[in-house]
Amino acid sequence: MKCDADTLAALQQIPEFDDKARARLVQFAEAVRDENRAQNLIAASSLDQIWSRHFLDSAQLLHHVPRGTGPWLDLGSGAGFPGLVAAILRPECDVRLVESRRRRIEWLERASVRLGLDNITVIGSRLEAAEGFTAGVISARAFAPLPKLLDISARFSTIETIWLLPKGRSAAQELDDLRGWRHTFHVEQSLTDPDAGIIVGTLAGKKVARA
Repeated sequence: MKCDADTLAALQQIPEFDDKARARLVQFAEAVRDENRAQNLIAASSLDQIWSRHFLDSAQLLHHVPRGTGPWLDLGSGAGFPGLVAAILRPECDVRLVESRRRRIEWLERASVRLGLDNITVIGSRLEAAEGFTAGVISARAFAPLPKLLDISARFSTIETIWLLPKGRSAAQELDDLRGWRHTFHVEQSLTDPDAGIIVGTLAGKKVARA
């Protein structure tokens, strides 16, 4: 689970990637490897590429988030991507991880302690049941199709909230198909996959139907 030269070079373009963050990511990789023996956090075949497929894939989102923006709400955090990586790179940021599966909730709580992160809150419930608050950033990786994602999470957003939605190869199509919302979304190319995209932007709310 070593970090290859190209991935390391890309991570070094992120100002927050310092020696302390790197050491924590090494710990995180070890924790994922250990936990993967008990539950399938990530595909076993991707463990050797964890630095590129999971760490850099998560860390690249910080290019779109000015320092001081928060709190950061990560939907369906699962194994901790991108939420735990964001918390590692920005330890001053209030990061809140939403996860409804019991074993994943317990994993996120253990991982936060193991990594010495005191800026993490694990919200162990379905998003629909979570108490509302205003998020500065909302991220979601493989959480839900775009229309459903917006329907259930827009209540956490204002017109200033930054949305970061890695959507793989479906990003452009999902955005083209989106109807009924006022937004500034656009697609950024992923640094880890030339065919994958990240939907980035802000949301102003639902369009008002004309009589």
